Parts: sequence; structure tokens; C-alpha cells
Amino acid sequence: MEASLAILSPATRLELAKYLMPMKRQNEDSILHRIAATSRMSRVEGPGQSLVVGIGDDAALFRPKPGYQTILTCDWFLEGTHFLRDKHPPDAIGWKCLVRAVSDVAAMGGTPRCFLLSLALPQTHTGRWLDLFLGGLRRASRKFRCGLAGGDTTRRDDILISVTVVGEVPAGRAILRSGARSGDILYVSGRLGEAELGLRLVQEIKGAARKGNPLTRKHLYPEPRLALAQWLVKNGLVTAMMDLSDGLSSDLPRLCAASSVGATLEKTKIPLVRVPQLVLKQGHDPLQLALHGGDDYELLFTVPPPKAERIPKSFQGVPLTAIGRIMRTPEAFLLEQNSRATQLLPRGWDPFREKL
Repeated sequence: MEASLAILSPATRLELAKYLMPMKRQNEDSILHRIAATSRMSRVEGPGQSLVVGIGDDAALFRPKPGYQTILTCDWFLEGTHFLRDKHPPDAIGWKCLVRAVSDVAAMGGTPRCFLLSLALPQTHTGRWLDLFLGGLRRASRKFRCGLAGGDTTRRDDILISVTVVGEVPAGRAILRSGARSGDILYVSGRLGEAELGLRLVQEIKGAARKGNPLTRKHLYPEPRLALAQWLVKNGLVTAMMDLSDGLSSDLPRLCAASSVGATLEKTKIPLVRVPQLVLKQGHDPLQLALHGGDDYELLFTVPPPKAERIPKSFQGVPLTAIGRIMRTPEAFLLEQNSRATQLLPRGWDPFREKL
């Protein structure tokens, strides 16, 4: 901590140290000051900076770059629905609440610029828990060059987090869900089901999740596919794209509906999570995890056949796999190895049906 503080200006260092000191009781102003001090540690500087006025005024001022369109997206991250305070590390909650919304910007081929944070939490979590939460949020903000522009705080017994991200994309270049055409090849990035497996393991263990477990990392610290999406858009390779947040079986029909098409998935080509033998014995089926597990934040995208040869097997270490084809018939099917097709039913994450 001392090493990281050394790179800050004396004024910022003094203010941050002030609000990191143990305090018997916090108030809204002290919490806002701590959040503001943390945001200064992750401020995005340099040419093209879009945030003119950030945290500290009644509202932020955002300046879009000429020739660009603005992307707006928001995400709830709620205790009991998306995380458990006694299971999920606070820094993972801070990291993931921003990543979820940044992933939406990635899915349109855009670049995140800044975000708003609305945070409700109990008095008991305004000390150490808040420091760790802000640490994870700061790491995500720095990595994805998405600075905190403002937001709101309030007191509540359970923890509620809402993040709004502002992004940019060159005018007319945003990739939508509605561009898929019959005959396009359906691709997915990464391995599907890793986050769902991680969630189940977190739920099964006693106490808080350990951050060093590779089987739970995708669930705790997902990575939005920003670089991949921007590369696909820059090279004109995709017709439609979305991120996989609720599971392949639920998200693919949404892409198909937006494009007025259907799809056929080849069961044997879906990239499955590598499940250790011990975990397999606990009843975790890799195919079911891949089809219905949420929170992967991988990209699902469609490519015209003439351009498919330009899609590499991997991008920056992330596998890219052709898993099916877009069809004219407006339904999604899963093709078995014996060529028998069954309708793909949406059984992914649904917040009105499920809780952690």
C-alpha cells in the first residue's frame, strides 16, 4: 500500500490516508470523500479524455469525441441475487460490478469511457469492507480505462450496487444483435460454463471463497472481451454480436429474435469447461454448465462464411470456436452427434426465477 501511495500527489495521498483511517462511525460525506479519493487514484488521463467534470459536482460533464456515437448501459449487482456478502470477497464484488457493464460496451464493439456508481450499504460495511470493495473497483477502472464520474450513496440493510457505463463507438460501426443472416457461422469466445462451475463451488464451500482457486476465478473475476470485440469490428468480420451473461441457451434465442433468424448448435463443438474428475463426481455436467450457466461474459458473434477463414483459432490466448450456423427458420436447435436435432430451450439465468 505504501508503494502505491508514493505515486500520488501529496494532496491526494493525505486525503486518501485520512479516509482510510479507522473511524467509529461514517456519514455520507465521509463515504463520498473516500470514494472520490479512490477515484483519483484510477483517473484516466491523456489525449481524448472524454470526462470534462467528474465526481464532486452536481453532475458530470461528458464530451463525446467527434465522429463517435455514445453507448449507455447499466447493471444492477445485488446482495442475495448476484452475490453473497459472507461468500464473495469484497474486492471481487467491486471488480465484477464494473466488468458486467463494461462487457455490454464490448459486445457492441465500443470503448468504455467513464461510469457512475450508485451504492447502498449498511453502516457495518462502511469500513474495511468498503475499502476492499473500492480496491477491486479501482483495479477494474484502471485496467479498462474507465474512470469514475459520479453517482450516489445511501444506507440500507442489504448491499445494492448499480453501475452505469458510458462508452463510445465510431459512428455507424456499432455491432448489434440484429445483423445476423441465414448462413452466417456462429462463434463463441472462451470456454463456456466456467463461471457457473465457480459459482456452484463457492456455494458449496464453507466460509468465504478463496481468491487463489483457479476453478472459481472466472466467477469472481471475469474479463470482458474488449480487445477481441474491437479487433473483430476493426476488421469488419462480424454481422451480429452480444455478450453471454445469462447462458448460451437463453442468450442465443435473443440474438436470433433480434435478427429474425434461427440457429443450429453442434453439441460436439461447444467449448466446455474442463472439470476435474472429483468435481464431475459431484454431478456437475460440463455440457449443462455450458448451455445454461451464466456470468461467462464471453462473446457470441456471427461471421459470413467468406470471412470465416480470417477468424483465428485463438485471440490473445482466448479460444475462438465455431459452434453452429444461423438458419432461416426462427428457432434454435441443438444438433446431436447422430444428426438428431432437439429444440434448445432457454434455461439460463433468470432473476425472476432464481436467487443465489
